[in-house]
Amino acid sequence: MATVHGKAGEWARVKGTVMGLWPMFLGVFVAGFALAAFIFAGAGVGAALLVVALVWMGANLNRGLRRVESFYKGARGEERVAGILRNLPASYHVFNDFVAGRAHVDHVVVGPAGVFAVETKDWRGEVTVEEGHVLLNGQLPDRAPLAQVLREAKDVKNALAAAGWSGDVTPVLAFASDTFKAHVAEVQGAVVINSSELNGCFVNARITMMPAERERLVSLMENMQ
Repeated sequence: MATVHGKAGEWARVKGTVMGLWPMFLGVFVAGFALAAFIFAGAGVGAALLVVALVWMGANLNRGLRRVESFYKGARGEERVAGILRNLPASYHVFNDFVAGRAHVDHVVVGPAGVFAVETKDWRGEVTVEEGHVLLNGQLPDRAPLAQVLREAKDVKNALAAAGWSGDVTPVLAFASDTFKAHVAEVQGAVVINSSELNGCFVNARITMMPAERERLVSLMENMQ
């Protein structure tokens, strides 16, 4: 089995909780301020602030919870992919939630086949590629996943270069839902693949990194986290 570093999905859950529930946190703060106003400024001011806080929280609760669930769904997809990558041969290292500059990359895989930045998507619906674009049910998604994974691979490459290793990083867009119709494809220099195909893709790739270089790189990456 591969050596695993870090916990998959952790950053997605933290980010989702903060981004989804910050209106609730703000509402609780205002409600506390309203209580203080009851005591020091009179019931009228306190009641007005409390009403504002409750209305604000009620208006944002459902939207916030939906946003939290979206991030948590992504975290579960990351955990699924991490479980698959864990079964790579012992010559591989898997870094989950790898921090590269200001980016949090879902997984970075280091092994005989090289270095790979893996962005995980857990989409429901048929995923296809048309004219160099990844589509969901025939439509362009709100956020282009290929641009994201290409940017993340560049971030990883730059971070490793700053740490003292210069080499290529291959971008990989993995679908935890296994709904990519073509199963495996190369699009705009990135590998687009169903998660069930990942291990075979890495294991069957040609060897590009010798053990000594691999161990030096892993040591550098461990010190980066």
